[in-house]
Amino acid sequence: MARVARRFPVSRINLRRCAGRKPRVNGVSPDKNHLRIDQLAETLDAEARKSYPPVHLWDPANVGEIDIRIAADGTWYHEGDPILRPALVRLFSTVLRKDDDGRHYLVTPAERLAIEVDVAPLYVSEMYREGEGDDQTLFFRTHTGDVAPLDEAHPLRVPVDPGTGEPTPLVLVRDRLEGLLARSVFYDLVDIAEEREIDGVAVQGVMSAGRFHVIGRSDGRPLD
Repeated sequence: MARVARRFPVSRINLRRCAGRKPRVNGVSPDKNHLRIDQLAETLDAEARKSYPPVHLWDPANVGEIDIRIAADGTWYHEGDPILRPALVRLFSTVLRKDDDGRHYLVTPAERLAIEVDVAPLYVSEMYREGEGDDQTLFFRTHTGDVAPLDEAHPLRVPVDPGTGEPTPLVLVRDRLEGLLARSVFYDLVDIAEEREIDGVAVQGVMSAGRFHVIGRSDGRPLD
């Protein structure tokens, strides 16, 4: 991946300009900048990106906002239109950061741009497991290519809306970035859950990475 970073350094990508680019028409690129992004997209598709820029070390002086929103289903929107290029969404997701103010930003060495997030910045579209029983480890994969085990460093939490009773299953994927489990993934998780008693309360949960991870109370009431 160092090869990709040298050829297409994130610091050279202007986030405001890239987000609004339209797909090629009849194979013609609107400008050279777009061609560079197309090449980057092809590179990211060809090589599964497994490392991330050190956004936690960057403190750019240029701070602003960009009209990008991440919807609950993981769709990215720019100025109200969905960003239809998965490679571009994956690229942007690698420079996501949640700061102390609770907001999410796209960060490069040159700029930090606030975006809107409906529920979570990442969307978990797949779950798989390795091992069986108490020795199993569950893994969550996001639609942008992140993979996180369900373990002590990547905990699961399932807050419940007090009005509707609707659960919102979230797993910490990396740094402060959480992923919302797709409904189908959450159902798969519930299907393999088992009941245990913790501090006199019957709960449903799953074993993963040597720990019991609570999903919720067996009686459906919110966890304290």
